[in-house]
Amino acid sequence: MSAGNSSTFNINDGYLEGILRGYKLGLLTKSDYGNLIQCESLDDMKLHLQGTDYGDFLESEPSPIHTTTLQERCTHKMVEQFQYLRTNAVKPLSMFLDYITYNYMIDNVVLLITGTLHERDPEELKEKCHPLGKFSAMSSITLEQTTADLYNNVLVDTPLGQYILGCLEVEDLDEKHVEEIRNTLYKAYLEDFDQFCKGLGEVTYDVMHTVLGFEADRRSINITLNSFGTELEKEDRQKLYPALGRLFPEGIDKLAKAEDPDQVSGAVNHIPEYRNLFQEVSYDEEKSLEDIFFEHEVSLNKLSFEQQYGYGIFYSYFKLKEQEIRNIVWIAECIQQDQKDKIGQYIEIF
Repeated sequence: MSAGNSSTFNINDGYLEGILRGYKLGLLTKSDYGNLIQCESLDDMKLHLQGTDYGDFLESEPSPIHTTTLQERCTHKMVEQFQYLRTNAVKPLSMFLDYITYNYMIDNVVLLITGTLHERDPEELKEKCHPLGKFSAMSSITLEQTTADLYNNVLVDTPLGQYILGCLEVEDLDEKHVEEIRNTLYKAYLEDFDQFCKGLGEVTYDVMHTVLGFEADRRSINITLNSFGTELEKEDRQKLYPALGRLFPEGIDKLAKAEDPDQVSGAVNHIPEYRNLFQEVSYDEEKSLEDIFFEHEVSLNKLSFEQQYGYGIFYSYFKLKEQEIRNIVWIAECIQQDQKDKIGQYIEIF
């Protein structure tokens, strides 16, 4: 099952690695962003993007273009790339790519639970779901469905069923526990994905253990910060932390006891990299902690392309593509809302 052997890797996965590295060359450059932030309207953005790998993806869209349309079409482009890779992949790469979709599936499941609790139109909910996280059982969701029906007839039959059955009960599906459900599923997912990568060889595992570990640490930090002023008890909070990452176990123990943001900062202080990230937030009012985390995530995912004969680049490319879409949407929003003074606050990739 190892993906680290150069001869077998090239036989099974060399072609798709070449395609993926070609996709990476199509990511927007610093020059592209320089042109985008000079645009006066979204139609100007459309014209510039036609000269990039996005091509004529907005050709059929009438003017004026809206930010939501831009986001949807950019996402569609990313999904097309992913589906081409998945269609042509064989095991174990095909399984690795499936794991990437679980990330989107978790957010879709939480959206469906929330929508069901509020008796929202199922068709409207399905449209809002990320296309990479859709699953066949979605088609059976109806307006009359209860959360118990959703749990028993839909959720347990998804690829996430192994996580749902292992850590959630029907009684947990209420509005009070929505974010806890999301974090519980992410904890199970990250730990499982890390173990799966361990069996794929050193090259894949070295990259993925680093990026998944950072995602686990980011989630643990955010869970702690978001718990202040809520009814979430420290003991329940600790159950949501993934057993993974550079904070585990020492930093996790400190986070579990933290009672304010300063103590959160202190809990990660023993890791120089994280200490520096928190200091950037303190000294730069233009950047939130979320922005700093996104920047660090970009730097980690760029590094994975320095490795060969591993699957980490497939994960990293789509993370970089996600950030590119966030950048495009940010620039578009600034143009639409006439907030040109903030338009340069996107996160550079290359």
